[in-house]
Amino acid sequence: MTLSHRERVMTALDRKEPDRCPMQISFTPEFALRLRKDIGQTNVSPHNPHGGGNTYELERFLGEDMLLSSVGWANSYYMVDCQAGEGYMDEWGVEWKAVEYDTKFGKGKYTEIVGHPLAEDSAIESYKPPDPNRPELYSDSERVIREYKDEYWTVGVIATTIWETAWALRGFERMLMDLVLNPDLANQIFDIPYNYHLTAAKKLVEMGVDMIWAGDDVGTQKNMLIAPQMWRQFFKPRMADFFDTLREINPDVKIAYHSDGNIYPIIPDLIEIGLDILNPIQPACMDPAKVKKDFGDKLCFWGTMDEQHTLPFGTPADIEKEVIKRVRTIGKNGGLIIGPTHHVQLDTPLENFWAMVNTIKETPYSTT
Repeated sequence: MTLSHRERVMTALDRKEPDRCPMQISFTPEFALRLRKDIGQTNVSPHNPHGGGNTYELERFLGEDMLLSSVGWANSYYMVDCQAGEGYMDEWGVEWKAVEYDTKFGKGKYTEIVGHPLAEDSAIESYKPPDPNRPELYSDSERVIREYKDEYWTVGVIATTIWETAWALRGFERMLMDLVLNPDLANQIFDIPYNYHLTAAKKLVEMGVDMIWAGDDVGTQKNMLIAPQMWRQFFKPRMADFFDTLREINPDVKIAYHSDGNIYPIIPDLIEIGLDILNPIQPACMDPAKVKKDFGDKLCFWGTMDEQHTLPFGTPADIEKEVIKRVRTIGKNGGLIIGPTHHVQLDTPLENFWAMVNTIKETPYSTT
């Protein structure tokens, strides 16, 4: 029996095998433009991979099962009108610069942070963050819920919940030093993005999203970015409060936590405080099958397709093999929403992209 997109995700999150593995894929604006041309879509409006202002035409065309709508600092990553070499300041006071890069499929741009409003201690007391209660922040989310919730699983994205926004405000090295040399000041800074994103998450849950996607990049390719005990000191209590607060509003809301890299040491902590879904399970950093074996009775998973190596540099046969492996290992008995571990980048060949999408749709959970 063919399930709706919404039913497919719900079945997987109940740790049962739906008709096929549910999928979620996002794209950089440059790849989205290539994809639109490939499928003959005439819409040329810039694609926002975080969901703000997104038309969802690509996601719906591909048969994705979740639709994302983002509120928070992560929406600052892309400034539509900023050309390579130009800069802008976001509403948090963080300064950015657009940098051009080349691929065999054309030129793209990414943004890097070049200025931090809280670099000096003297700026902290007088700093005023943006207001998370502005109604216009939630207009896209309202539209997604109103138009698509009956068919799709809706996700409120509150990424960069604490750590990434904090170091953007303060500076990466200085924020790391504060953890050791000035923990009181570090806590003061962490409260700024935490309070903002918790307010936004509460609003999204009240509006009716099915899932909140929170988290921060706290892992590297091999190890944690910061010591696990330090994560437990500064972030675990806040995330526990975050989870509990949202479930007071809706006990049935699902919560996903994102971190790139190897965060194996804190997965039991995330389970302890009530996490439902872990994202993105980078296979170059953590073995998805082992993560499933060790934690699959308590966690569901989202991601697992290698964006670092296989998608951009493999062959369609490599992609097919990886999809089948994921569905039949980490996806066995449900519990997996499959997709790339990051936005699909401009350097990804379209034949690899289509190999991923088509194989996901065609792969049964077992060979029997």
